Amino acid sequence: MSSQIIPRHVAIIMDGNGRWAKQRGKLRTFGHKAGVESVRNAVSLARRKGIEALTLFAFSSENWSRPAEEVGVLMELFNLVLKSEVKKLHKNDVRLKVVGDLGRFDVKLVERIRAAEQMTANNQSLVLNIAANYGGRWDIVQAARQLADKVAAGEIDSSEISEASFDAQTSLASLPDLDLLIRTGGESRVSNFLLWQMAYAELYFTPALWPDFNEEEFELALADFAARQRRFGMTSEQVET
Repeated sequence: MSSQIIPRHVAIIMDGNGRWAKQRGKLRTFGHKAGVESVRNAVSLARRKGIEALTLFAFSSENWSRPAEEVGVLMELFNLVLKSEVKKLHKNDVRLKVVGDLGRFDVKLVERIRAAEQMTANNQSLVLNIAANYGGRWDIVQAARQLADKVAAGEIDSSEISEASFDAQTSLASLPDLDLLIRTGGESRVSNFLLWQMAYAELYFTPALWPDFNEEEFELALADFAARQRRFGMTSEQVET
């Protein structure tokens, strides 16, 4: 396993919490709470494997349409996890970043997020991105707006806009390109997540519901990634030479 090819950047759509709870005769919110342990396991394994960045889809911009009680519990859970886990992340040299449009969140929650980011800002073993109120289309639009503002201000000419300059305005600009996108829960779609970043990512779909996504399940995804040939537009023969 030591010679296994390891992705530099992994993203996970953490799906299936509600169904996991329903299978046990519990409320959907029970599943969200159970999923916290899977987050801990994923972060721990990513750090041990030498993965540089792990991006977790915690709350999409579309999730506001869920029942108010469920949204409230998710916000409460986000607060509690920030309060209880940040010191552990810091102790383990993990840098925390929250990406997304934070404008709809409670002011105190945003303050807690910023404090956690500041505390862990210099850590280097792993960058943990939590995508909250995030959407891939939103990310692309806000990047376009920032470039448009630069053009309007005369800072750059529109002819200077390139893939690199556009990427520099996106939420994950400072990180390695996305190598592997995992979705749990049995669905085979990307749900408006990291649309720009996944251009050449390998996709891995598993029926495991998120609370059941343990380190063994993560290892299976990494093994599947390592077995793939990544051609980036080239032929197999070109890659092998």
